[in-house]
Amino acid sequence: MMTLLIKLLIAHVIGDFVLQPNSWVDDKKENTYKSKYFYFHGLIHLLALLVLLAFDWSYWILILTIVISHLIIDLIKLKLNGKVNSRLLFAIDQILHLAIIGLVAYIRIPFEIELDTLFSTSVLLLILAILTITFVSSIIMKIMMGTWSLEEDSSEDSLKNAGKYIGILERLFVFGFILINQWSAIGLLIAAKSVFRFGDLSRAKDRKLTEYILIGTLMSFGLAITIGLTYKYLIKLL
Repeated sequence: MMTLLIKLLIAHVIGDFVLQPNSWVDDKKENTYKSKYFYFHGLIHLLALLVLLAFDWSYWILILTIVISHLIIDLIKLKLNGKVNSRLLFAIDQILHLAIIGLVAYIRIPFEIELDTLFSTSVLLLILAILTITFVSSIIMKIMMGTWSLEEDSSEDSLKNAGKYIGILERLFVFGFILINQWSAIGLLIAAKSVFRFGDLSRAKDRKLTEYILIGTLMSFGLAITIGLTYKYLIKLL
């Protein structure tokens, strides 16, 4: 079953990402079902599925189901384009495609989903660690760093919530590096961040900004390391 599912996912990635130029996407947005690229897109998915399934015609119902449903979902997405948030629309579009792929794979080769495994203590502990690394740590950082206020914080030159997302990403990287025991990679991450912030850190006239960045960075990395080590300790006890 897993082999079939992987083949179907590869075909999806090829059709939706590898062999779909931006010019096709733009033309489909403008002309929807009247665009020739709308049908070219379906043809690419059809050919990818046929090749990966070695032209085994016993899969013809599965193939047609995936291709036709894909085009229908894409058509609905094109109709909603401009009316619904593009990021949300993209996410829903991909979720529906993957759901169809999973469903047809299950119908073709039934398999059991063990809920006990999904809700095992180790999985729940990992979810808790990730939530703590991302959302909880962000709130802690905001409260702790709220002690100081800098004029640059309200600058319109900065992307909205950029600092928050940078912090989340860096803590996730640190957490991942701890899980695979790559402590040297954490040092590399700190060095890379220092290079990017060199312009800020080298401002002799703005000592407050330098101190603010250093405190925030060390606090963020400290939280990630603490959570990562705690997770590894607890997982060993299970």
